Amino acid sequence: MWMASASRSSAVLAVAIALAAPAHADEVTLVAPGGIRTAIERLIPAFERATGHHVSATFGSGGGTKQRVVQGERFDVPIVQPPLEPVVSSGHVMASTETPLATVAVAVAVRKGGVKPDISTAAAVTRMLLNARAISYPDAAAGAAAGVSFERTLAELGVLDQVKAKVRRAVGGAGAMALVAKGDVDVGVTFMSEISDPGVELVGALPRDISTPTSLVGFVSADTAVPDAARALLRFLASPDAAAIYRASGLEPAR
Repeated sequence: MWMASASRSSAVLAVAIALAAPAHADEVTLVAPGGIRTAIERLIPAFERATGHHVSATFGSGGGTKQRVVQGERFDVPIVQPPLEPVVSSGHVMASTETPLATVAVAVAVRKGGVKPDISTAAAVTRMLLNARAISYPDAAAGAAAGVSFERTLAELGVLDQVKAKVRRAVGGAGAMALVAKGDVDVGVTFMSEISDPGVELVGALPRDISTPTSLVGFVSADTAVPDAARALLRFLASPDAAAIYRASGLEPAR
């Protein structure tokens, strides 16, 4: 049902963009954290078909992506996570183009067919963590925003030291989910948008009172050579029609 609705919505959006399409095509570069990768990869083809522009996308950790923007690597449309001050003060983005796109929650997954633990409250999450044989999540030290967020949760719950010995830090959300799928760990934690391994099952998002969803915010680069195409891409990524893709990818569209 959703796919049919999304297809009709995308068709309407494509027509609207095509009517305003430029006479020539540009190459637009984009950089974004892995938490929004699935959605962006689904959205790019529709934008390219509608406008004729080509999008070259680069993805990385939340911290790594932000650092590349702050250091001045040239991307026409950077998508970053808060805090935004270092990005804005770097002078490499147009502050006036700040555009909230979506938020993504940190979520829990287990091996396909496994018992799904109760994570409905802070106390339930604490019990799950203390009872788990092994836990995987993206490596915060490598800049993974989901790992940074989850380690804040562990500290807030007061179990950081207690679970340290059974933690398996992974390379990105996909790496954490691969450990779950293989049975190397019994609980995996990463952004909900990164839980797509067929060998795992989503349990659900962590409660908001112990885990605040991470925002994803787009800008137009101050150094872009294709400002019109960059602005068109950012508008597309913030459109109501794109919201359906965010929801289907495990994110919540910005309001």
